[in-house]
Amino acid sequence: MKIDYRGDADHHDGTSDATPGGYEAERRPGELAFALFLLAASLYLLWEAYGIAGFEALSSAGAVPMATTAAMAVSALFVVLRTARLPKVSTESLTRDILPFKVILFGGLLVCFGLLLVPLGFLPTAALFLVLAIKYLSGRGWGFTLAVSLGSLLLIWVVFRIVFTVLMPAGIVPEAELLQFIRNIGTEWGAQ
Repeated sequence: MKIDYRGDADHHDGTSDATPGGYEAERRPGELAFALFLLAASLYLLWEAYGIAGFEALSSAGAVPMATTAAMAVSALFVVLRTARLPKVSTESLTRDILPFKVILFGGLLVCFGLLLVPLGFLPTAALFLVLAIKYLSGRGWGFTLAVSLGSLLLIWVVFRIVFTVLMPAGIVPEAELLQFIRNIGTEWGAQ
């Protein structure tokens, strides 16, 4: 362990433990699984790169992607071999230090956000996400939760949809009619 490492107890107070250094001679919980995931992803990308043109020629369209992904796979293999030889850190656990419930919950919420975005549309999906996230993180009452989450959503929608005219999935909300209603009000005010 490096001399300037702040210590194991340092990151248990909610602050980041991303200080360079960390454990040089030990493996943190989940570190080997993550290294194996990187190796598997690199091998998959190498296979996909091979599918572009195979070993047709050094100047083929797939040559650079194959070289890049081959370097990734070899590097990931070295990382796996090095990580597998290290002893595990005895003072940390996966659920407490690496993947606490809060991280898993928000990962699940983001997956649900992605799955519901097209069928429900941006407004109801974002409203659900914000209400659940703000209620859980703040621990405050429903009045505060709804005011902050729906107020934030309204601000986001006005800035991105009306000011910058960014297209968002409409889903179940009749957004085109709502926008036309707002435009009609603006036109009537302008005519007076």
